[in-house]
Amino acid sequence: MKYTGAGIVPADILLPREDVPSTTWACVACDQYTSQPEYWADVEKQVADAPSTLRLMLPECYLSETARRVPEIHQTMADYLRQGVVQPAVTGGFVLAERSTPSGARLGLVCAVDLEQYDFTPGSRSLVRPTEETIASRLPARLEIRRGAPIELSHILLLVDDPLRTVIEPLYARRDQLPLLYDFPLMGGGGRLRGWAVADEGLHARIYDALLALRDQQGEHPLLFAVGDGNHSLATAKAYWEEIKPSLTPEQQLTHPARFALAEAENIHDDALIFEPIHRVLTHVDPAHVMQDWAQYCSGRGMELCREGGEVCAKVIYAGTETETVIRNADGALPVDTLQRYLDDFLRRHPEAEIDYIHGDDVLRQLTSQPGCMGFLLPPLDKSSFFSAIRALGVLPRKTFSMGHAHEKRFYMECKTIV
Repeated sequence: MKYTGAGIVPADILLPREDVPSTTWACVACDQYTSQPEYWADVEKQVADAPSTLRLMLPECYLSETARRVPEIHQTMADYLRQGVVQPAVTGGFVLAERSTPSGARLGLVCAVDLEQYDFTPGSRSLVRPTEETIASRLPARLEIRRGAPIELSHILLLVDDPLRTVIEPLYARRDQLPLLYDFPLMGGGGRLRGWAVADEGLHARIYDALLALRDQQGEHPLLFAVGDGNHSLATAKAYWEEIKPSLTPEQQLTHPARFALAEAENIHDDALIFEPIHRVLTHVDPAHVMQDWAQYCSGRGMELCREGGEVCAKVIYAGTETETVIRNADGALPVDTLQRYLDDFLRRHPEAEIDYIHGDDVLRQLTSQPGCMGFLLPPLDKSSFFSAIRALGVLPRKTFSMGHAHEKRFYMECKTIV
């Protein structure tokens, strides 16, 4: 394999043929709007009978329909390949992507992750690492889709710590010299998406030289890429690869397409890349009881739940009220860590309660206006300390941060074969 040791490789990338409308082809990541099925119903209306990535993935608000939907997804993938709905667009290359958002133009490099250089087990020191704990219960539905799927599409975002902007930004400076692959508005207020083919071997060499220089600056056990979004999707790809790897010869293992997972790499120092907190909402609870229980939980562990005198843990919202909470002598490294420890404990003791993870302050406030519901509005994470936190903690608490609001998440566009 020509390019090794940098975590990512060029890929054979598929795109929809020219007569497929891009705006209805591209849909937002499957793990968005999980508490808003009306969003996905609206997408269904917009797409109608047009070819779309909506038919190639399972929105997580429909996980209860996995048994029915997965065979349909596999059949549609096969049909799109057979009918030429998706076609080769870049052979052995990358796609330079520009995503317009309210915070500016966010740049990315669509590539393939070498799963041999990624490990999601706790304490991993691999070149590509997760940023949150992998929840085993979230993998089966995704694995069921990947098994038997001829192609993959991806919302995985990798982050690289490149303060001097040596990897992606030089490509963008010469974008006018690259073949334009797509340029269109995304549905649902998602901004605009443009992409250019990066097929030149000389440009590939420059990308790898820059990545290897970043890697070599770190000494032993370098962390080159951290998963910014799609942790469980990448973990699923890894789990599937480990499943099939024993059936392959050593030579086949070097180049099998399932060894490589489609992703987009972004520079954490991109000014348009904004980290947003992911909030928590509890349903089927008595908010007053939860607050009393939380105070007792803290007291029993040497902490104190109060309203002032320390770092804000979260703003608690229910019944039209909003109250800042402070925890003295917190047992977590971050506010979200402290809160999640309690919520996990509460949910173990109260199986009737349910939790969801919400992007956006307004969405949380809307949801918590319902009876038996309360929200926890978390402070943002400073992205300048992101890589150092991963090195120190191993992984962050699940759902610690979001790269933008839900409508700013990665949309499915490119595809890659995995068989």
